[in-house]
Amino acid sequence: QVQLVESGGGLVQAGGSLRLSCAASGSIFRLLTMGWYRQAPGKQRELVATITSDGTTTYSDSVKGRFTISRDNAKNMVFLQMNSLRPEDTAVYYCNSHQFWAQGTQVTVSS
Repeated sequence: QVQLVESGGGLVQAGGSLRLSCAASGSIFRLLTMGWYRQAPGKQRELVATITSDGTTTYSDSVKGRFTISRDNAKNMVFLQMNSLRPEDTAVYYCNSHQFWAQGTQVTVSS
């Protein structure tokens, strides 16, 4: 069982930055591929970024070059640094690993 708890959402102006954090329980965290998803109102949940146990990252085209996913295995944490935010980035963001989901955190970008 893995429990995920997020923090760091909020309201920011377009062009600004936010950093999301996700704390994971369990001793197997370092072995897990972690991901960030988001879901905007009226839209399907979409994959934003992933990071494997060895640090390999992938990004959706919509965030590539603006968002950075990272992890700290010593602290069982994964992060999403979001720069140059746009109104279309507004969504609830979810930390994920396999079948485990965090509660979601709202990110709102005003124009």
